[in-house]
Amino acid sequence: MLKRLLAAALACAASFAAHAEEVDPADWDQVLQQAQGQTVYFNAWGGAENINAYIEWAAGELKKRYKVTLKHVKLDDTAHAVATVVAEKAAGRDQGGSVDLVWINGENFAAMKERGLLFSPGWAENLPNWRYVDYENKPTITTDFTIPVEGLASPWGMAQLVFFYDSARMEAAKLPRNADELLAWAEANPGRFSYPQPPDFTGSSFLKQVLLEKADRSVLERPVDEEIFAEATKPLSDYLDALHKVAWRSGRAFPQNYPAMKQLLADGELDIIFAFNPAEASSAIANGELPDTVRSFTFPGGTLANTHFVAIPYNANAKAGALVTANFLISPEAQVRKEDPAYWGDPTVLSMDKLEPDARAAFASIDLGVATLKPEELAPALGEPHPSWMERIEDEWKRRYTAEN
Repeated sequence: MLKRLLAAALACAASFAAHAEEVDPADWDQVLQQAQGQTVYFNAWGGAENINAYIEWAAGELKKRYKVTLKHVKLDDTAHAVATVVAEKAAGRDQGGSVDLVWINGENFAAMKERGLLFSPGWAENLPNWRYVDYENKPTITTDFTIPVEGLASPWGMAQLVFFYDSARMEAAKLPRNADELLAWAEANPGRFSYPQPPDFTGSSFLKQVLLEKADRSVLERPVDEEIFAEATKPLSDYLDALHKVAWRSGRAFPQNYPAMKQLLADGELDIIFAFNPAEASSAIANGELPDTVRSFTFPGGTLANTHFVAIPYNANAKAGALVTANFLISPEAQVRKEDPAYWGDPTVLSMDKLEPDARAAFASIDLGVATLKPEELAPALGEPHPSWMERIEDEWKRRYTAEN
């Protein structure tokens, strides 16, 4: 998808010209002054009502505190924002760009970094609220899908793969503890497990989880080598061939996305599902989407984890406003609200040890919900493969498992 959008952007680029004021992230007083009155076009996924509401809250705070107007440009795929910046660069629009801030990680971050589309290395580390960030203990804050971040993006939230089940129908003692045990459980309980169809992000994450458990991780840390791709991914293909025989609808159909999979658990069609947010089950219970008997579990050996970021394109029109926005998003106040399942439930990027006592107390007072694992109960974090693996694995999945192929 990303490659196709980039090619289209380059092909249809037109001529633009604009002016943008130079910004020095290290001079924060000047940044605050320049930001007043600016409109920041924040390109971010718009597929969840709670996340959209959170961004709307942030927009209100930015307007009130800093006279910055935040406009949420709702995306269904971050690659569209990347393609826009590619087109503008090809057209010579090196100032006054239409994307001021973008929610990003993985292959999209790698593509923008590789093409020189990101603003000022190190800007994130100059943000006043960077002093609270737990970059020492959370390596995915400084290395995104094996790619060094180098301060080109500011961390916004943490994510880790967590599984859910309905305790009214399953016993905790019988839960699988790794991918192989999940397959064995699926074979003993045919039709009760599935995953969203790639390239849905949640579905692709499941493929990477299996691959990390069953393949040579050192190979996955490097860019895809076509000469060894088939050999490296054979354990994944063998696993999926076996799983699909006993999966929901015998692997002939898959849930479209995570919300569809969640509905199947609520309807009693599936017994085990998963999400990339440890608080997702509690949030769904609070919203009446899942029964209050749903609980979370994880694989003791580790599950896929990453950090998501906000980045500023090199040609952003409102760089100062984007810097102020990024700084607010990692403020203790904004991070407390984001971690609260009542609003979002997204784990914080901040270190509790670096916070003032009142901020630590605010985090401690959050009701994470009945189904949310405590931090000490989460599995070790498994780092993402190099971003080139995702698109290649998705292409191979489509070739092997979709009807048109």
